[in-house]
Amino acid sequence: MFKKIVFMGTPNFSVPILKSLHQNGYPIITVYTQPPKKSMRGQKINKSPIQKLSENLQLNIRTPKSLYKNKEELKYFKFLNADIVIVVAYGQIIPNEYLSLSKNGFINIHASLLPKWRGAAPIQRAIMNSDKLTGISIMKIVEKLDAGPVMKTEQIHLNQDMNTEQVSNILSDLSSKTIIKCIDQIENGKSKFIEQDDTQATYAKKIDKKESKIFWDLDAFKIIAKINSLYPNPCAWFNFEGERYKILKATISELEGKPGTILDDNLTVGCKFKSIKINEIQRQGKNKQKVSEFLKGSKIKKGTIFT
Repeated sequence: MFKKIVFMGTPNFSVPILKSLHQNGYPIITVYTQPPKKSMRGQKINKSPIQKLSENLQLNIRTPKSLYKNKEELKYFKFLNADIVIVVAYGQIIPNEYLSLSKNGFINIHASLLPKWRGAAPIQRAIMNSDKLTGISIMKIVEKLDAGPVMKTEQIHLNQDMNTEQVSNILSDLSSKTIIKCIDQIENGKSKFIEQDDTQATYAKKIDKKESKIFWDLDAFKIIAKINSLYPNPCAWFNFEGERYKILKATISELEGKPGTILDDNLTVGCKFKSIKINEIQRQGKNKQKVSEFLKGSKIKKGTIFT
């Protein structure tokens, strides 16, 4: 077994992978994660999920704001003399000078079937694009973003009811099992990395909050895909009488009507083709609500038109 493993990760997606490595006895000598952030209101410090887990596991933690032009951090990383580095949604691009400082390279878990959806938001883009398949790729990091050779892929089927939170949980769990097999193969010299076909690459650019507004003149399937891809953050939304309403969960309805019009007493909204039935909603500044509860005190009734 490798004696010196460095782990780099930050969000909830990374947590099951680090847990799996630790529970299976892999020696994590240092964990890198993004530094804590101050909350929007007040001075509360929010540590990353990986930092919280690492503290509970009593692992050594590093939280540099940036690895670029950071001589002190580079010196420390050289001192680690890592056998292998496992990277899972770390949140920083790793400078090229680090990539030679691990005996068996930097191994990344990317949440897509590479070369499709390279970049920051692969799960969201796959759902927004109504893809039928997605998955994970275990690949070696090179200087070009998500372009390194791939050792292993695992795929799952998507359907129109799955949102980013659900898919993320599935892929994270899948990754936690797959990475163990991959590390063992690398250590035993049985791994094989295959170069990606760059001509087939697509890019999953970071989600811009401007994208999250709902336009009712699209067909219902595209609107559902947007709602599901943007849940739980930042969530798709519409305006009504100067207030923003987030749609958290919705389903396709066979009702037909003018786009943006409430078609019944259950908050079904007309689209260009078919309609969507809103199941869970959140008014600006309020808690999320089931539609049955929301409608009791709402001005939004059958016949209301959203612009």
